[in-house]
Amino acid sequence: MFTFRIFPRIYLALSFILGVVVVGSVGFVLIEGYSWVEALYMTVITVSTVGFGEVRELSEEGMLFTSILIMGSLGTFAYSISALTTYFVNGEYRTTFKEARLKQEVEKLSNHVIVCGTGRVGEMAVQELLDHNTPVVIVENDVEKADSLSAEGHIVISGDATRDENLASAGITKAKSVITTLPSDAQNLYVVLAAREMAPNIHIVSRASKLNSVSKLRVAGANNVIMPDKVGGAHMASLVVMPDVIEFLDHLKIQGADDINLEEIPVNVLPQGLKTATLGELDARNRVGVNVVGVKQSDGNFIINPGRDTPLDDACKLFVLGTADQLRTMNRILGIQPPQG
Repeated sequence: MFTFRIFPRIYLALSFILGVVVVGSVGFVLIEGYSWVEALYMTVITVSTVGFGEVRELSEEGMLFTSILIMGSLGTFAYSISALTTYFVNGEYRTTFKEARLKQEVEKLSNHVIVCGTGRVGEMAVQELLDHNTPVVIVENDVEKADSLSAEGHIVISGDATRDENLASAGITKAKSVITTLPSDAQNLYVVLAAREMAPNIHIVSRASKLNSVSKLRVAGANNVIMPDKVGGAHMASLVVMPDVIEFLDHLKIQGADDINLEEIPVNVLPQGLKTATLGELDARNRVGVNVVGVKQSDGNFIINPGRDTPLDDACKLFVLGTADQLRTMNRILGIQPPQG
């Protein structure tokens, strides 16, 4: 099945040729009483029109069958030559190989992020995810942009993100998140609905251009809805009101490549296999050198600047400030596996 999907025209042409050979061979065996070798030989010299003599003189029925076989084979060979010429001369084989390779790359991924649309916001999302060493699959409808992104080494599904088959090709059932940044709120709404139906537990982040679209996107299944213009305006105002604080926060790259990063770490393994523990028992500062600046408890409550007696369980999350090496060590202690790319 896999090779048929790679070379559909070639296999179809070969199937027609094989069908002519089989029909011809069976016909000569039944009508003229030839052996199978004689029938195969007779079929080959007939459809190839090489002009060799018959095995022996044909009956009237044999002549009629031979005439029909020649006429049928002419159409078959004409289609086969046309199909093969089109496939190779027009470069369709390159597209076929590209699609097959792309499918294999996507099948290897898990816990990746699907980004729908690579406008200004989408490009920033892709770059930020790559800075976090998070595998990304892009769904882009603009063919020229899709080819450009693919040439840069990105995994790109060229097609409309609102079509279910393109989300499926992007591996949505194995992805951990979908980010849809399409220019139209209606398109983003459709992607959210489709993604939620195809992967009920996936995390969905959607862009919104209009305020009245936010509630609709949330009802449709988006976990987070972002209005870039509103966020940008608030950020600009904050730079006026408290410039130093915002500039300081801007220097804290979230899981990035800078010297000091802020990372969200789920607690999978507690010390000594305990079901519950405290932040003091974890002793992250002395053991690793990181600072735990916040905790999201399993009930959804946030604790800012938690103390040593803050309770932890294996379903909470820590917000940790530290270097990349310190954060990797913290991940190992808590049993966190690095993302697979």
